[in-house]
Amino acid sequence: MGRGRQKAKHTKIARELKSYSPDVNFSALESELGHPSSDDQYVDKWADMYEDEDEDELERA
Repeated sequence: MGRGRQKAKHTKIARELKSYSPDVNFSALESELGHPSSDDQYVDKWADMYEDEDEDELERA
């Protein structure tokens, strides 16, 4: 008899979880995860760290 009661409880919890939809603040989540803003999306933050190999080859020639 215990198995039927256990299954009913799991079914009830599964239904509650299926219909549960919490309010999510996506802008706070985005800033917490460190996602860059849309302005910096195409900026290469590593571009000035090293010299370009192509420029070195042109100077040697």
